[in-house]
Amino acid sequence: MSDVLLSPLGKTSDYITDYTPSLLFPIPREQKRKEIGIETALPFFGVDVWNGYELSWLNSKGKPQVAIATFQIPADSPNIIESKSFKLYLNSFNQTKVENFEQLSRILLKDISEGVGAPIQVKLTEPALFNQLKFGELTGYNIDNLDIEVDQYAPHVGILRCDPTDRTISETLTSDLLKSNCLVTGQPDWASVQIQYTGSTINRESLLRYLISFRNHNEFHEQCVERIFVDIMRDCAPLKLAVYARYTRRGGLDINPFRTNFNAEQPSNLRTARQ
Repeated sequence: MSDVLLSPLGKTSDYITDYTPSLLFPIPREQKRKEIGIETALPFFGVDVWNGYELSWLNSKGKPQVAIATFQIPADSPNIIESKSFKLYLNSFNQTKVENFEQLSRILLKDISEGVGAPIQVKLTEPALFNQLKFGELTGYNIDNLDIEVDQYAPHVGILRCDPTDRTISETLTSDLLKSNCLVTGQPDWASVQIQYTGSTINRESLLRYLISFRNHNEFHEQCVERIFVDIMRDCAPLKLAVYARYTRRGGLDINPFRTNFNAEQPSNLRTARQ
C-alpha cells in the first residue's frame, strides 16, 4: 500500500465492470508530509473534494443509471486514494445492479472510508438536478497579469517573500497558472489556486513566480497544495492562511484540495470554466 509504484498509474489496466472494491489503492500521506517538514501535528485542517462525472450502474431491472458523485475526504485521514484506482473502482459499477441511490451511497461511503482510513462524505446528484449545477471562478484578486520574468520551474526556498512593512492585511489572491505533473506518469495537471491570508503583505510578484515554479514539479494534487501552504507559512508567517486549488479533471475525476489554519469559508465546489 505504501509504494505508489505498485499502483495502477502508468500501467495497462483491465476494464472491470463488476463491483470490485479491492481496486481502490490507498497511499499514506505521511511520507510526503515528512518531506515538507510535517512530522507530528498537522499545521492545517481541511478537505479534499473529489467530483466523479463518469459514475454509472444498473438498476434492479438492468437499466443504466447515471449520477455525479461528490466525495469529501478529510485532510487528517491517514491515506489518499490514487486517482486511477479511484476511476477503475467507479467503473466497476458499470454492469453492477444496485437497488437505489441510497444503497449506492452506502457502498461508496463504506469502501472509500475504509480506503482513506477515516469517515468521508458522499453526495450523489441525479440527472433531474443537473440543470441546477453552476460554474464559478475562484473569488479574489487574480495576479496573473503581473509583467514578470520567470526562469525557475521547480519550487525551492527563496522564491517567496513579504513586502517590508509592519502593516497587517487580509486579502485573497488567485492564479490560473498553477501546473504540476503526476508523480508517477509525469502527465500535466492544471489548476486554479486561491490563497487567503491575514498577515504581512505577501509580495505578489514573488507569489506568482512561486506558483509558476511548480510547472515541472512532480507531485499529487493534495501534496502540491500542502507544499504551497507550508512554504507560505515558513517564508511569510501569516497569522491566518487558507489554500484551495481546483484541478481540471482527468479520467472523469477532478480533485480539489483545501487547507486552512483558521475557520475560513468552506469551498463552494463550483466548477471553474476549465473544469
